[in-house]
Amino acid sequence: MKIILLQDVKGLGKRGDIKEVSEGYARNFLFVKKLAEIATGSGLKKVEVIKSKQKEKEQIDLEKTQELAAQLDGKSITLLVKEKCGKLFGAVHVKDILKELKKENIVLPEKSIILESPIKELGEYEVKVELDHRIEATIAVLVESAS
Repeated sequence: MKIILLQDVKGLGKRGDIKEVSEGYARNFLFVKKLAEIATGSGLKKVEVIKSKQKEKEQIDLEKTQELAAQLDGKSITLLVKEKCGKLFGAVHVKDILKELKKENIVLPEKSIILESPIKELGEYEVKVELDHRIEATIAVLVESAS
């Protein structure tokens, strides 16, 4: 039986996909939970509309991500920390970098900042930022003494 998925179904497909499934699975599970409907002419037109809206949304999301990457690439932030003889009291972590970026109205998820190990000395460091759509940017983090 051909069906059109109305929502993402784990192990079967994404919203708008047209799939071939057994009648029992379709009638007893997918239709009951309103996860799918029978593939008809009007349903196929609805799928085209859903897919075009999805493509538009993905394109807008890609453009926003590219703008953010352009904004981040080459950006330099300065973190003032307590230290003694070039060694920090504590370390600079991803959350510290995110807090400094947030002051400049740049909000990123924690997983997007790639810091191999916490920064424990004064100096300038290159930090990689991985965004959606496999777009990457690099920011410079300058760790200076607060005193």
